[in-house]
Amino acid sequence: MKVDAVYENATVWTGEGVTSALAVLHGRVVALGDDARQLSARSRVDLAGGFVVPGFHDAHNHMAWFGMGLDDVPLSDCRSVEEVYDAVATRAATLPAGSWVVGSGYDQNKLAGGHPDRHGLDRAAPGMLVRLKHTSGHMTVVNSAVLDQLDLAHVPVGGDVVHADGSPTGLLREQAQLLLRPLTYPTPVSRVVRGLARASEQYLAEGITSVQEAGIGGGLVGETPAELAAYQQARDTGVLRVRSTVMVAASVLHDLPDDAGFGLDLGLRTGLGDEWLRVGPMKLFADGSLVGRTCAMHDPFDGEPDNRGYFQVPEESLARTIRRAHDAGWQIATHAIGDRAITVVLDAYEAALAASPRADHRHRIEHCAVLQPAELTRLASLGLIPSPQGRFVNELGDGMRAALGDARVPWCYRLRSVLDAGCVLPASSDRPVVNGAPLLALADMVRRRTASGAPFAPEEALTPEQALRAYTYGSAYATFAERDLGTLEPGKLADFAVLSGSPLEESALDDLSVQGTAVGGELRYQA
Repeated sequence: MKVDAVYENATVWTGEGVTSALAVLHGRVVALGDDARQLSARSRVDLAGGFVVPGFHDAHNHMAWFGMGLDDVPLSDCRSVEEVYDAVATRAATLPAGSWVVGSGYDQNKLAGGHPDRHGLDRAAPGMLVRLKHTSGHMTVVNSAVLDQLDLAHVPVGGDVVHADGSPTGLLREQAQLLLRPLTYPTPVSRVVRGLARASEQYLAEGITSVQEAGIGGGLVGETPAELAAYQQARDTGVLRVRSTVMVAASVLHDLPDDAGFGLDLGLRTGLGDEWLRVGPMKLFADGSLVGRTCAMHDPFDGEPDNRGYFQVPEESLARTIRRAHDAGWQIATHAIGDRAITVVLDAYEAALAASPRADHRHRIEHCAVLQPAELTRLASLGLIPSPQGRFVNELGDGMRAALGDARVPWCYRLRSVLDAGCVLPASSDRPVVNGAPLLALADMVRRRTASGAPFAPEEALTPEQALRAYTYGSAYATFAERDLGTLEPGKLADFAVLSGSPLEESALDDLSVQGTAVGGELRYQA
C-alpha cells in the first residue's frame, strides 16, 4: 500500500501512548511507529525531532466574535478608565463624524476607576457612536449618542441598565444589551465570513484543529439569523480552516409540526453535518458573569450584601426549555456560572432525565464555575459534562476571588475533582473572553495561579497529561466526536500539532511553541 504521507523523526503522543511516526491516507491515520515508517509514501516529512500531539480542540469558543473583534479598539491591556478613554479618542480621530467606535476586552476589575461611563466616552469621542464590550461579553458600555436611541422603558427580563444619581451610566448588563439590536443587528454575513477566516488562521498557528462555537443565530452571542449560512460559505470558499461544531441559540428553536418536537425548521437538531461542519448542542443561558457579578449565587458577592446576581430567564422557563429540547433529542449546553444557577440547572436536567431517560445524552454545563461539593456529586451521577475554562484562573482569577471571597474559591473552576468524580473533562477558552492559545491554558491548568501570582485552589490542578487529554480527547468526547478526533489512532482523522518540546513535562510548558499544524494529514500551518 502506498500512503499519502509518512511523518517521521518525531515523538508522537497518540493520547494513549508514545510512538515515533504516523502514516496518513485520505486524511486519516493508517499506521503508527515502525508500521508507518515501513510503508511506501508519496511524501515523507521529517519533523526534526518535534513532539506531535492530537490537534487541540477548543470545546467552547466564540470564533466569529473573536475574528471580527480583531478590528475593535483593543482594551484588554488598559489599566485605568483614562487609558480606555484615550484609546477610544485615538480611534475616533481616524474616523468620519458619526461613525461607530467599537472597543472590546476591558475588565473593570483591572481598571483604576472601574467601568467606563457615558460621560467619559462623550468627552473622548464627541459626535461619534461608541460601544465598548466587556471582556466577558455580558456587559456593554455606550455613550450618550447611543443611549439616546435606546428604548430604556422596555428593558428585557434578565438584564438591567445601571443608574447612578438617577440617570443611566451607559452600562448595559446581560439581556439589556439586546436594546442595541435595532442599531447593530444583524451582522452582514460577509463580515462574519471574514471573521471566521481571520480566526481560522490564528487557531492553526496555535495548534487548534477543531472548535465548538458556543452559540449562533440568536441571543446574546448570535451575530445573524443566517449565521450557519456564514459558516457554510466560509467552508465552501476554503476559509473555514478548522473543523467546527456550532451550538444553536435556544431562542431560535421552536415547536415543529406533526409531533416532530422542538427544534429548527426541517426538524434539524444535534448531529447534522459532517467532519468539517456540524450542528451541536442547543445553547441556553441560565445566568451571567462572575467577574461582572451578575451570575446567580446562593449567597451575596463579597462586599455586596444585597447582590446575589440574577437569572437571564425565569427559572420555570429554563426548566421548560431544557425538558422540551431533551425530549426532542437535542444535546443541551447550558451556561451556568453561579452556584444558584448550577443548582437550578441540575434540577432541570434531573427532572428531564427522570421523565424521559436517555442513554449517553452528554448534556453539558458550560463554565460550571462555582460548583459546591454536593452539586459535583449530583453532576457526576447524572452523567453530565462540565465545561470549565482553565485559562480563566490566570486572566480573571483575581477578579473572581474578589467577587467570591476566599472561602468560595475552592469551588471555582474545578478540574481535578471533576475527574476524580468520574466526569469526562473537556478544555476550552471561551475566547475572546481570554487569550485562547491552548499552550497558555495547559500551563494554567497545571499551575492554578492568578495573574498576580496568587494560588487559586491549587488542589484543583491537573497533571500535564491530564490537561493535554482534556484539550484533545475530552473536548472531542463533549461533542460526540471521539470516534474521529481526540487521539491519533488508525482510522481517525489525521489532525495534529507539532510542538517544539514535550507538554508532558511541566518544566517545559513555558517555552513551548507550535511548529506546525495538520488537518486531515495536510500541514496547514508551519512556523
